[in-house]
Amino acid sequence: MSDETKDTAPADPGTRVEGAPAAGDPAHAQAPLRESPHVYFLGAGPGDPGLMTMRGADLLAAAGVVVHDERIHDDILDAYLPTAARRIDAAELGTSATTRGRRLAALAQEEGVVVRLVPYDGVLFSTTTDEAAAVHRGDVPFEIVPGIGLSAAVSAYTGTPLTTNRVRSVRFVEAGEQSHVDVSKHRNTGHVLMGSPQEMTAGIRALLADGWDPQTPALIAANVSTISQLTIETALGAAPDRIAEEIADEHLTVLLGQGIAARSELSWFESRPLFGWQVLIPRTKEQGADTSEVLAEFGAVGTVVPTIAIQPPRTPQQMDKAIRALVDGDYQWVGFTSVNAVRAVRMRLANLGLDTRSLAGVKVAAVGGKTAEALGEWGIDPDLVPTAEQSARGLAAIWPEFDDEGGFNRVLLPRADIATEVLVTGLTERGWQVDDVTAYRTVRAAPPPAPVRDAIKGGEFDAVLFTSSSTVRNLVGIAGKPHPTTVVACIGPATAQTARDHGLRVDVTAPEANVGALIDALVADARRMRDEDLAAGLAPLRPSQKRRSRSRRS
Repeated sequence: MSDETKDTAPADPGTRVEGAPAAGDPAHAQAPLRESPHVYFLGAGPGDPGLMTMRGADLLAAAGVVVHDERIHDDILDAYLPTAARRIDAAELGTSATTRGRRLAALAQEEGVVVRLVPYDGVLFSTTTDEAAAVHRGDVPFEIVPGIGLSAAVSAYTGTPLTTNRVRSVRFVEAGEQSHVDVSKHRNTGHVLMGSPQEMTAGIRALLADGWDPQTPALIAANVSTISQLTIETALGAAPDRIAEEIADEHLTVLLGQGIAARSELSWFESRPLFGWQVLIPRTKEQGADTSEVLAEFGAVGTVVPTIAIQPPRTPQQMDKAIRALVDGDYQWVGFTSVNAVRAVRMRLANLGLDTRSLAGVKVAAVGGKTAEALGEWGIDPDLVPTAEQSARGLAAIWPEFDDEGGFNRVLLPRADIATEVLVTGLTERGWQVDDVTAYRTVRAAPPPAPVRDAIKGGEFDAVLFTSSSTVRNLVGIAGKPHPTTVVACIGPATAQTARDHGLRVDVTAPEANVGALIDALVADARRMRDEDLAAGLAPLRPSQKRRSRSRRS
């Protein structure tokens, strides 16, 4: 099965996390920020770029200078900042809040407007107010634009209510040696502790010294709202050891209270079937971005490793001859079996100074919805599109028989150099004369960076999605074989056989030859593995985690 037997479309080069408006997106475009000195203190939210407020997205899209904390995730900056914006680490402005505030004011005097991006809501347990006061003393106006608070995000993304019908108040505690709370006065109060691992350990020990029951339920959370989210349910007395053994993040949140018992019913985020999975996508960069977005809906992180590159045919004369015949009306049909084929024909016509009017009177077929969309963007409404299997086989199944009364029977198929014969054979059997012309070539891409190759061979990826036989051959050729613990998912029988021929164990085969069915099949397999672990009384682990646990036992 070749890359063009499936109907996929390249994503926009600016593809981001779902829900994050692109910098400069017309829907969020803003007039430039005021030119007079001004500082905006902006809460970045808990970590997911999709949780940025609309006001915050507009400020960042129009920003020229942004000062950010080290804890701000890079994907938030990448999602919203214009590429020309200047980024400054807040540590460069000083270690104290007052010093940073003075330098923010001076920077605003020089640049006009500065966006100061701070973690979480930007207010609770932060230095925003101290910095803002120093900016005010520097005679520079400022605004504070809060983001989504960490405590609310932890509650929502871990499925842990902070308040219940019995717990009617919440107490926020900055973790550290001074975290003293008299438990006798706050038995029906939810508690939220925030701080570094060292501060959290000291704070928990201070609470235990105040008389807190070591068996008090505790939930430790880190990297909330991101794919790296980690939660640990434990008892308060055991929490310091769990933190020391299992957590290396710089900032933690610990929830104490009755709401932890509700997680079994409310934990929606981490219960997604592919949560935390690292999935290898050996496709072109554009096609892989589209696949990554779908995987993210199931909780996975997709890493695209291009295995092929698109290039013009070595001898373009055949394509040029076919284009001239197409313009002259020598074809009754033209069949497009990929978005790349649409691009190739469109480019050839444009080079001749021609447009879609040159196809007047020619019937157009598309292999599926994505290719039809590409034609629609070109102003062409295809006459034939399969609604069931969107592949070369599906298109051949619905192609009409040639009718002698319908005139000449020539069909143009501008395709890849590695295309299969399924469509050509199907049309020939229906009485059509097919000109199968190479419109573009697919060549092996350059090898990925060494860390990616090591991750592939070392089992750091939980799954790999093979969408054609060429992706199998090319990935093995440029990066080596995936580790035996990596789940191998193939789009169809031909691709699966190629994987086996290369010594790979095939775990998943899609029932239909499209990427959506392939991902659905991977999801079903992940659920099966999870159910088997639970039935055996084991904590569900991803394939990469099972590899590491076996290594530790060895």
